Amino acid sequence: MFKTQTETFRGYGKLFGIAAQTAAECRFPEAETVLSAHACAHLSGAEAGNGEVRYFGRALFSIVYEDADRHVCRAEKGVEFTAVARDARIAPAQTVCARLAVENLSVRREGASIFLTALLGADLAFFGEKTFDYLSGGDLIVRRDAVRFYTAHLAEGAAETEDDFEVERIGDILQHAETVHVTAVSCRAGEVHAEGEVFLGILALRGEEPVSFERLIPFSLDIPSDAAQAGCRAQAHITVPSVSLAADADEEAGKCRVRAALSLRAQVILCEETAVDGVTDAFSRTNDVKLSFFEGASEGTGETTQLTERVSGRAALSAGLDFSDTLQAVTLQRAEANLVHGQNGTRAEGVALATLLVRAPDGSRRGIEMSLPFSVPVQAEDADVDVIACGMSARQKEEGTIDAEATLKFTFTERLHSSARLVSAAEEGAALPEKDCAISVYVPRAGDGLWELSKRLKKSPEEVTASNPDLEFPIREGQRVVIYRKKTV
Repeated sequence: MFKTQTETFRGYGKLFGIAAQTAAECRFPEAETVLSAHACAHLSGAEAGNGEVRYFGRALFSIVYEDADRHVCRAEKGVEFTAVARDARIAPAQTVCARLAVENLSVRREGASIFLTALLGADLAFFGEKTFDYLSGGDLIVRRDAVRFYTAHLAEGAAETEDDFEVERIGDILQHAETVHVTAVSCRAGEVHAEGEVFLGILALRGEEPVSFERLIPFSLDIPSDAAQAGCRAQAHITVPSVSLAADADEEAGKCRVRAALSLRAQVILCEETAVDGVTDAFSRTNDVKLSFFEGASEGTGETTQLTERVSGRAALSAGLDFSDTLQAVTLQRAEANLVHGQNGTRAEGVALATLLVRAPDGSRRGIEMSLPFSVPVQAEDADVDVIACGMSARQKEEGTIDAEATLKFTFTERLHSSARLVSAAEEGAALPEKDCAISVYVPRAGDGLWELSKRLKKSPEEVTASNPDLEFPIREGQRVVIYRKKTV
């Protein structure tokens, strides 16, 4: 009866992920014509239970509209939401890392009221302890390999950032929207350092007409983490839960100073690579062996790269227009993209979106949704894509069409994958027949390596090479292997 030794790997990491959707709705009374509508969602918490996760937060809605007298007005509301997603793998001991995004926003009128419905997409990742047993030694002849395995640590942090800047004189601020672009994440002892920009888009009144302007606000924040150390990889997801805007007018200079105070919230996943020196195959000289295996996958974070690209082209419009319309503002700029692999390499393909405000000859205004598709060649194979659109402009060169331009800022965070397959247990089988000859000559299979040959001959790799010092691997066609057996008289 042979003996085996096993060890237990214990780590913490991502167990699985699921996607979920829920809807949040808000009612605005007495809006004559909606010019632009915006929604964002902020997570308050997520709790894992038996077979389900409950996540909850607050959705914020804002509209800019014309009233019955054609005055441009604004309105804002917040709605609490709670949603439940189900999956048999969910357990109470798991930690939920959730990210929310507004996937679609629809506007409809019922009577005198306007209803905004936001479809909220949730990316739910579940983290917990990852354990498995693996064979580490014993009486068997074993093959050892260092198998990569990624573990993770979660951290959270918050910070404040401020900015003030000067613009041409404005009146009321009608609407604002923020998108975050993370440019760098690094680790040092005890903390994770993140840097980036918040793209702040503002729609305001100048006199009686709407105007839009934008600002890139740099930020940096440090997130404490006991697991952080120099050389660790990390990925940070940063949101803007609240914004405070104030504008002071200088009537004599015709200028206005805008002060912006933003709160930032960061979710961080730290990645650590561990090498498990385990047994990947084994056999016995004397008996058949039935092996059991642990098989598992893990994910890690790699390099982060940046790309800035200016794109232009014909935009798709949600409504028609002509030369009698006056273009007034481009607001609510944003972008979305995915990696697409083709024969000519990898490209980031997606769309830049915005709301175009126009005024008709009779003085009435309306909002038109415009989208500019793009396809940009990138040096990334498997990565998470973060993109923002800024500096978006629109011109009507030909009647009824809009030529648009936008600056896209990309961050690509490399995804690392590892698949582990280790022997977890070995069961002794029937005894092998003994060879009674002193010398055996074998014709091996072409292409075999040393381990494959040793396993077939039931000899250790050292015994095979000692008897056949001239063998070259992988085996070539026509080679011979000699096995010597000592006989006891």
